[in-house]
Amino acid sequence: MPPTAQRTNPQHSTRRRFLQTSAAATLGLAMSGCGWTLAQVRSAPANSDASNNKLLYLYTWAGYTDEDLLKRFTKETGIKVIADVYDSNEAMLARIQALGGGDYSIIYPSDYTVRKMVELGLLSEIDRSRVVGLDRLFPRFQNPVYDPENRYSIPLSWGTTGLIYNTQKLKQPPADWNYLWDNQQALSRRMTLLNDVREVMGAVLKMLGYSYNSKDPQQIKQAYEKLMALKPALASFTSDAWRTQILTGDLLLAMGFSSDANEIIPENKNLQYLIPRSGSSVWTDTLVVPITAPNPEGAYAWINFMLQPDVAAQICERLSFATPNQAGYNQLPDEIRNNQILFPAEAVLAQCEGVAPLGKVAEVYESYWTRLTSS
Repeated sequence: MPPTAQRTNPQHSTRRRFLQTSAAATLGLAMSGCGWTLAQVRSAPANSDASNNKLLYLYTWAGYTDEDLLKRFTKETGIKVIADVYDSNEAMLARIQALGGGDYSIIYPSDYTVRKMVELGLLSEIDRSRVVGLDRLFPRFQNPVYDPENRYSIPLSWGTTGLIYNTQKLKQPPADWNYLWDNQQALSRRMTLLNDVREVMGAVLKMLGYSYNSKDPQQIKQAYEKLMALKPALASFTSDAWRTQILTGDLLLAMGFSSDANEIIPENKNLQYLIPRSGSSVWTDTLVVPITAPNPEGAYAWINFMLQPDVAAQICERLSFATPNQAGYNQLPDEIRNNQILFPAEAVLAQCEGVAPLGKVAEVYESYWTRLTSS
């Protein structure tokens, strides 16, 4: 496996990790000096500070920017950035709906959530005349299934979902998702799955020969039944705790995101990351402008800033996310461009699917997920 990128941000959070509640007061104080705050209840009256074109509020995942990035943007544009963070697409969406948009002029939803927000009338259509750099994106990101022609969103980062495992503690390495079932006894209570309904159900559907985004009730039921059979052997459903546990040896295998795998593998040379043979997901996180944005000028300044090739390259290097920006990718050092955790071969990606919106079928997934995780 090609060498992984050096871990340059030891406090980087998992793609789905929130700032822990127990440390909220301390973190809120520590981050306020560099433009970060914990999400607060905000509204956006007509004369609020958010309407000031020299102040930009972002609503983003933890770990998706850093102090250097915020300072550079302010230096180049004169716009100060305040970034609030959230822990899930669902929490973000509920908050935006509750606040009527709030102060935020840029939000960072994942692929399938973009479509939800469009259907709810929450997003402005991207004004391409105000965007510089869309032609820098890899072709596969210029017409995504969740937002054809990027009408409402700009791809910011991407990755895959797979298995992280300890090569020294498994007699045979995994090749596909079925490894978990075939080795259930040996892995008992020493493996985890993500706490993510679409990823977990999608992986099992893919293993069964179906689409990651199946809308067939019988196929979805089959996936649920397979997971129920595996559940007694699982240590937990977690999108974060597996990191420490696999480093200490408590876990032998975990389902996780490529960005997290890329960060943790340098800490233990015996760990490897695998995209299962039958396929997995290719996820994308994006930038969108809410229809209530109080500072659209600042929003487009941020979008254009993030599309700059050197900025895209720096985000990839420092924050461990694969960039959809081809011009930025071309500026990366060879060891990162050749890192197959971040940038898998085309043949591998051909077996993967984007996480697409499900419409009302999403309720079927949620119902089975509730049964699975609460039983």
